[in-house]
Amino acid sequence: MTVAVMLGGIALDMHAGAPEQTEQPIGGGQVLRMSDGAAVKQTHWQKMSGTIAGRGLYPSGLDGLDYSNPLELRLTMVTSMQGAGLEYVLPSTPRPDRAPWARARVDGVWRRTPCVLDDETLTVTVTAVVGADQYQVNWMPVYSVFAERPGRAQVGSFDWSIPWEEV
Repeated sequence: MTVAVMLGGIALDMHAGAPEQTEQPIGGGQVLRMSDGAAVKQTHWQKMSGTIAGRGLYPSGLDGLDYSNPLELRLTMVTSMQGAGLEYVLPSTPRPDRAPWARARVDGVWRRTPCVLDDETLTVTVTAVVGADQYQVNWMPVYSVFAERPGRAQVGSFDWSIPWEEV
Protein backbone atom coordinates (compact mmCIF):
# COMPACT_ATOMS: atom_id res chain seq x y z
CA MET A 1 0.00 0.00 0.00
CA THR A 2 1.45 3.34 -1.06
CA VAL A 3 1.00 6.13 1.46
CA ALA A 4 1.43 9.75 0.34
CA VAL A 5 1.98 12.98 2.23
CA MET A 6 -1.37 14.77 2.31
CA LEU A 7 -2.25 18.38 3.09
CA GLY A 8 -5.85 19.57 3.28
CA GLY A 9 -7.07 16.32 1.73
CA ILE A 10 -4.75 16.61 -1.30
CA ALA A 11 -2.24 13.78 -1.77
CA LEU A 12 1.12 14.95 -3.08
CA ASP A 13 1.75 13.33 -6.43
CA MET A 14 5.09 11.57 -6.92
CA HIS A 15 5.68 13.74 -10.01
CA ALA A 16 5.76 16.82 -7.73
CA GLY A 17 8.89 15.30 -6.18
CA ALA A 18 9.57 13.01 -3.25
CA PRO A 19 8.54 15.16 -0.27
CA GLU A 20 11.32 16.15 2.08
CA GLN A 21 9.81 16.34 5.56
CA THR A 22 11.12 18.02 8.68
CA GLU A 23 9.56 18.03 12.11
CA GLN A 24 10.74 19.70 15.31
CA PRO A 25 9.21 20.69 18.65
CA ILE A 26 8.42 24.35 19.28
CA GLY A 27 7.71 26.44 22.34
CA GLY A 28 6.97 25.95 25.93
CA GLY A 29 10.21 24.60 27.35
CA GLN A 30 13.04 26.44 29.05
CA VAL A 31 15.87 25.46 31.38
CA LEU A 32 15.91 27.69 34.47
CA ARG A 33 18.65 27.93 37.11
CA MET A 34 17.91 27.88 40.81
CA SER A 35 19.85 30.02 43.33
CA ASP A 36 22.24 27.10 43.93
CA GLY A 37 22.87 26.68 40.17
CA ALA A 38 20.77 23.53 39.78
CA ALA A 39 18.96 23.27 36.43
CA VAL A 40 15.19 22.81 36.30
CA LYS A 41 13.30 22.30 33.04
CA GLN A 42 10.00 24.15 32.95
CA THR A 43 7.53 23.24 30.19
CA HIS A 44 4.25 25.10 29.70
CA TRP A 45 3.26 23.60 26.35
CA GLN A 46 4.78 21.91 23.33
CA LYS A 47 3.66 21.61 19.72
CA MET A 48 5.37 20.53 16.50
CA SER A 49 6.41 22.48 13.43
CA GLY A 50 8.25 21.69 10.23
CA THR A 51 8.30 21.87 6.47
CA ILE A 52 7.35 19.73 3.53
CA ALA A 53 9.24 20.45 0.33
CA GLY A 54 9.91 18.88 -3.03
CA ARG A 55 11.38 19.22 -6.48
CA GLY A 56 9.59 17.54 -9.35
CA LEU A 57 8.35 17.52 -12.91
CA TYR A 58 4.96 18.96 -11.86
CA PRO A 59 3.99 21.68 -9.36
CA SER A 60 2.71 20.60 -5.94
CA GLY A 61 -0.98 21.25 -6.73
CA LEU A 62 -1.50 22.83 -3.30
CA ASP A 63 -2.04 26.46 -4.34
CA GLY A 64 -5.85 26.19 -4.09
CA LEU A 65 -6.00 25.31 -0.39
CA ASP A 66 -7.44 27.77 2.14
CA TYR A 67 -4.33 28.58 4.17
CA SER A 68 -6.27 30.93 6.48
CA ASN A 69 -7.79 27.91 8.28
CA PRO A 70 -6.27 24.81 9.91
CA LEU A 71 -5.46 21.99 7.49
CA GLU A 72 -4.95 18.29 8.14
CA LEU A 73 -1.34 17.24 7.45
CA ARG A 74 -0.59 13.54 7.07
CA LEU A 75 3.14 12.85 7.08
CA THR A 76 4.96 9.73 5.89
CA MET A 77 7.97 10.38 8.12
CA VAL A 78 8.13 7.54 10.63
CA THR A 79 8.05 8.38 14.34
CA SER A 80 9.05 5.70 16.86
CA MET A 81 9.31 4.80 20.54
CA GLN A 82 11.43 2.01 21.99
CA GLY A 83 11.74 0.27 25.34
CA ALA A 84 11.43 -2.99 27.25
CA GLY A 85 7.70 -2.62 27.98
CA LEU A 86 4.65 -3.66 26.01
CA GLU A 87 2.58 -0.44 26.30
CA TYR A 88 3.46 2.91 24.72
CA VAL A 89 1.45 6.15 24.84
CA LEU A 90 2.00 7.94 21.54
CA PRO A 91 2.76 11.69 21.73
CA SER A 92 1.02 12.30 18.39
CA THR A 93 -1.97 10.86 16.57
CA PRO A 94 -1.21 8.20 13.95
CA ARG A 95 -2.58 8.50 10.43
CA PRO A 96 -6.03 6.90 10.15
CA ASP A 97 -5.02 5.22 6.86
CA ARG A 98 -1.83 3.61 8.24
CA ALA A 99 -1.99 1.80 11.58
CA PRO A 100 1.03 1.77 13.93
CA TRP A 101 3.31 -1.25 13.65
CA ALA A 102 5.70 -2.88 16.11
CA ARG A 103 8.96 -4.80 16.20
CA ALA A 104 10.57 -7.01 18.84
CA ARG A 105 14.35 -7.48 19.17
CA VAL A 106 15.32 -11.11 19.76
CA ASP A 107 19.03 -12.00 19.83
CA GLY A 108 19.86 -8.65 18.20
CA VAL A 109 17.44 -9.12 15.28
CA TRP A 110 14.31 -6.96 14.88
CA ARG A 111 11.12 -8.83 13.91
CA ARG A 112 7.60 -7.60 13.25
CA THR A 113 5.08 -8.34 15.98
CA PRO A 114 1.38 -7.46 16.17
CA CYS A 115 0.15 -4.44 18.12
CA VAL A 116 -3.17 -2.80 18.91
CA LEU A 117 -3.94 0.94 19.15
CA ASP A 118 -6.50 2.32 21.61
CA ASP A 119 -7.74 5.37 19.66
CA GLU A 120 -9.04 7.16 22.76
CA THR A 121 -5.83 7.04 24.82
CA LEU A 122 -3.34 6.70 21.93
CA THR A 123 -1.91 3.69 23.78
CA VAL A 124 -0.29 0.98 21.67
CA THR A 125 -0.10 -2.49 23.21
CA VAL A 126 2.52 -4.77 21.65
CA THR A 127 2.20 -8.55 21.55
CA ALA A 128 4.97 -10.11 23.67
CA VAL A 129 7.60 -12.19 21.89
CA VAL A 130 9.53 -14.91 23.75
CA GLY A 131 13.15 -13.85 24.21
CA ALA A 132 12.61 -10.21 23.22
CA ASP A 133 14.66 -7.67 25.17
CA GLN A 134 13.36 -4.53 23.39
CA TYR A 135 10.23 -3.46 21.55
CA GLN A 136 9.72 -0.61 19.09
CA VAL A 137 6.45 1.04 18.05
CA ASN A 138 6.36 3.04 14.80
CA TRP A 139 3.71 5.29 13.28
CA MET A 140 3.19 8.08 10.76
CA PRO A 141 1.68 11.16 12.43
CA VAL A 142 -1.25 13.32 11.42
CA TYR A 143 -1.53 16.93 12.62
CA SER A 144 -3.96 19.82 12.40
CA VAL A 145 -1.72 22.65 11.19
CA PHE A 146 -1.53 26.20 10.02
CA ALA A 147 0.53 26.19 6.83
CA GLU A 148 1.80 28.87 4.49
CA ARG A 149 1.06 28.98 0.78
CA PRO A 150 3.91 27.19 -1.02
CA GLY A 151 7.02 29.15 -1.84
CA ARG A 152 8.25 28.02 -5.23
CA ALA A 153 10.86 28.30 -7.95
CA GLN A 154 11.12 26.91 -11.45
CA VAL A 155 14.62 26.15 -12.62
CA GLY A 156 14.34 23.08 -14.84
CA SER A 157 11.98 21.58 -12.25
CA PHE A 158 9.21 22.77 -9.97
CA ASP A 159 10.64 23.47 -6.49
CA TRP A 160 8.23 24.10 -3.63
CA SER A 161 8.32 24.40 0.15
CA ILE A 162 5.56 24.71 2.77
CA PRO A 163 6.27 25.62 6.41
CA TRP A 164 3.71 24.43 8.98
CA GLU A 165 2.94 24.68 12.70
CA GLU A 166 0.66 22.45 14.74
CA VAL A 167 -2.55 24.19 15.88
